[in-house]
Amino acid sequence: MNKDNCFQLGYVAKVHGLHGEVSIVLDVDYPEDYEDLKQVFLEQKSRLVPFFIEHFVLSHNNKVLAKFEDFDSVDEASKLVGSALYLPAKELQELEEGQYYYHELIGFEVLDENLGSIGNVKVIYDLETQDLLGVDHKGKEVLIPIQDQIILKVDKAEKKVYCLLPTGLLDIYLED
Repeated sequence: MNKDNCFQLGYVAKVHGLHGEVSIVLDVDYPEDYEDLKQVFLEQKSRLVPFFIEHFVLSHNNKVLAKFEDFDSVDEASKLVGSALYLPAKELQELEEGQYYYHELIGFEVLDENLGSIGNVKVIYDLETQDLLGVDHKGKEVLIPIQDQIILKVDKAEKKVYCLLPTGLLDIYLED
């Protein structure tokens, strides 16, 4: 499986208990859509490796208690901590018109109503308090909040993000 054909579902946060279980944090809006998973891909040494699931129990705050086949001890499970979980992109839920997945925005051009082209989206920061677009602007990274009053429209066909940046936002990043 190739990472380009997948999306990151979450990551293994820590070992849970003594019998090879792990705690997983899901990076999705609707974790209940994934509670019947039988298999995921874990990133191991820059490759995606299939792992078969014995159990996958949702708890709260996008956390899951999981056990993978053939991982029966703390030592075995601890090797998985920090690994990213992936699923094939074809398993993503269909979105309604005007909706988008954050990972789809990588590479899109960001255009401000007043300033024109800002640059291309290089990374998405999915933080606890706020989600941000990491945009390359004149060789510097500019962080743009993903908020309805700033991101006005996303045109997936044209690969463009239309926004109205708060006054002075770019100036903060361009000062030395």
